[in-house]
Amino acid sequence: MTEVVLCEPAELYNLLNQTRSVPRLAETNYLCLIDAQETRDFLTGHIITAKHVKTAGDGTFYLPDAMELDTMQNLVIYDANTSSLEEENGRAIDCARELGKSYYRPIHILAGGYRLFSAIYPFLRTEKTLYTIWELENLKLYPLEILPGQLYMGDLKQSQGSLWNLKIRAIVSISLSTQSDFSESEKEIRAILDIPLADKAESDLLSNFKTICNFISSHIDEGSRVLVVSKEGTSRCSAVVLAFLIHHFRYTLEEAWSYLVKRKPTMRPNTGFLQQLCEWEVLTIGKKDTNLLKPPFL
Repeated sequence: MTEVVLCEPAELYNLLNQTRSVPRLAETNYLCLIDAQETRDFLTGHIITAKHVKTAGDGTFYLPDAMELDTMQNLVIYDANTSSLEEENGRAIDCARELGKSYYRPIHILAGGYRLFSAIYPFLRTEKTLYTIWELENLKLYPLEILPGQLYMGDLKQSQGSLWNLKIRAIVSISLSTQSDFSESEKEIRAILDIPLADKAESDLLSNFKTICNFISSHIDEGSRVLVVSKEGTSRCSAVVLAFLIHHFRYTLEEAWSYLVKRKPTMRPNTGFLQQLCEWEVLTIGKKDTNLLKPPFL
């Protein structure tokens, strides 16, 4: 049987909200999300895009027709509330044992199941069971969760209309846009730090790192959730989040990179920002520990 591991709710949340040119959920082999609850519970509510796995008379689980499990990059299974791999009984674990006979990548079981996930992310639960390709390509995506319940990052499009659901109370905007990109009602209840900066190698982001990190830290310490946003959510906001991880955890740049790329594989600060992050690493932890000529920076 293949390896079975627990998947924390934030991990699944980030899987659901990955994007390239369109949401990755529109890719046929990206994610197989299996709901192993009883049929009546599945119909009452489930996580968006989940497929219901049914059981035969002998209790054997079987997948919906036309699903090619062996091509899937990610397989996540959940039931109502399984929270440990040590549990001997549980529909998610039983389903993983069965599907593991024909799947050779790690199988992830959602820790806490549907009950915990839907309590944390109620806006990602649904009764909808079928999606067209057009619907998948136009799904509403949310900013990625970098520190669970504390720090998020995304693009300007993701930030519009998602702040209330995520209970965001502070925003760092790294772009040439202004606060007018956020509605008047949102501005009344949120602190916004605007850093008007172009995504160019010669742009000076380094001189802003201390101000940004102090802003993020102060709001997190107060219990507020913070969103870092740039136009595309790839270069500028990635550089800022890397700087904060170095500041907050005293990570090296390589450690911060390893942490962030697991949550946003497409993140990529431009070469100028990478050089500035190396300088920030020295200023923060007192030594240069990064070689930009070696992986993962090449």
